[in-house]
Amino acid sequence: MTSRSQKWAPISPLQRWREKLVLKSLLICASVSVFTTLGIIYILLEESAFFFSHVSPLEFFFTTRWAPLFEPRSFGILPLVSGTLLISVGALFVALPLGLGIAIYTAEYAQGWWQKVLKPTLEILAGIPSVVYGYFALTQVTPLLQKIFPNVEVFNAASASIVIAIMVLPTIASICDDSLRAVPKAVRDGAYALGTRRSEVVAHIVVPSALSGILASFILAFSRAVGETMAVTLAAGATPQLTLNPFLGVQAMTAYIAQVSLGDVAHGSVEYQSIFAVGLVLFLMTLAMNLLSQFIVKRYARKYE
Repeated sequence: MTSRSQKWAPISPLQRWREKLVLKSLLICASVSVFTTLGIIYILLEESAFFFSHVSPLEFFFTTRWAPLFEPRSFGILPLVSGTLLISVGALFVALPLGLGIAIYTAEYAQGWWQKVLKPTLEILAGIPSVVYGYFALTQVTPLLQKIFPNVEVFNAASASIVIAIMVLPTIASICDDSLRAVPKAVRDGAYALGTRRSEVVAHIVVPSALSGILASFILAFSRAVGETMAVTLAAGATPQLTLNPFLGVQAMTAYIAQVSLGDVAHGSVEYQSIFAVGLVLFLMTLAMNLLSQFIVKRYARKYE
């Protein structure tokens, strides 16, 4: 054993230079992300200002007809917001119970090799390209829905919601699983010592204790669903309409941005600039969801000593 009186060896100039190099490299990496975000915000605000100089914000936010590419032109974004929310909420309606159920099973019930295989296998879904999900919705999900409900259109919000639910399922299951595992074993043991059954421990102790992480996973999954593009474009179609019927075709905000970005609209025109206004609304929606998730984590997190 070394003596307590032994002194540490002095740091050499080369080691100090390496530490400074690492710190500067990390600072550069952090600065790149910050300046990239600021650049995106600047572009959205600059281009959106040009759009709103030609289109009234009252018309943009409060009218119900979206037809910027046809005469007479109209720029009411409510049908796009409605289509986006219809698909996203429908996706969460499917993904939330499945994701939480999978997380509870992997964290509390699964044992042995099955526990080690199930979660990585589920996370493979996150690596499948979204365009594949879109074609899966067209070729498999929509025909299945049409057999059950004959009035389902070829492009519809329901099939888009189902494939989006599959896409966000790994996010919900992974974060919920980590939140459930973060609950100390002593909490479970104390409940078992009182004669509580496992199902009661999970439902009344473990899940409430991990509620902040579970709610945060739901909100992050909603942000992911709102920002999805290709799967929504292929599955839901390009018909902006204000409806709550999931069997009809709708157009999401991301799908409209993808449509106009193909190059059929003259660069610099009001129609082209509308994609930046739509992108700004989409950015504000996802930003609000992310801030809400951070607030929930800080507000309702339980600390164990």
